[in-house]
Amino acid sequence: MDDGARGGPAGPAPRPPAPAVAEAPAPYEGVWRFTAAAEDAAVPQARHAVRDLLRRQNVPASGELVHGLLVIVSELVTNAVRHAALLSPTVGVEVAVGAAWVRVAVEDSHPYRPTALVADHAQTGGRGLLLVREITAEAGGVCDVEHTAAGGKIIWAALPLAPGAGVSPVLPAPGA
Repeated sequence: MDDGARGGPAGPAPRPPAPAVAEAPAPYEGVWRFTAAAEDAAVPQARHAVRDLLRRQNVPASGELVHGLLVIVSELVTNAVRHAALLSPTVGVEVAVGAAWVRVAVEDSHPYRPTALVADHAQTGGRGLLLVREITAEAGGVCDVEHTAAGGKIIWAALPLAPGAGVSPVLPAPGA
């Protein structure tokens, strides 16, 4: 048996294909996480932190996309503060940026898994998760709610950086 190290009568042994060269990540790619006390001040803190991070990293996101992400962050942190603070004294916010997408996730320690409800128009609240889903869908993104190993939850939304590009179904898990 020939080990492929030398040529035989039929000529040199075929070479294996060269390994694919992985493209270097874009300079704006990465994952950032911060926590805040589960109180009303966390909402503008999270919104400003996400906005500043996207600017500092020079993420190629349109103004419309950034606005949508900031509304999503505001809604998710507001929900965590209003509905989870009793069991979750802090909320975690994660921003993950890939070559073609950006994901924001909010984590709390409360086990309740929210559902998007169509609220009565006379109500002043109750439409936050519905708004998150609508913004995400309009941008061509995906969102979901996942349980954590500690019994809490992570609510996340991933949006494409380019309009109409859609988001790859294979995203790293929030918190990973």
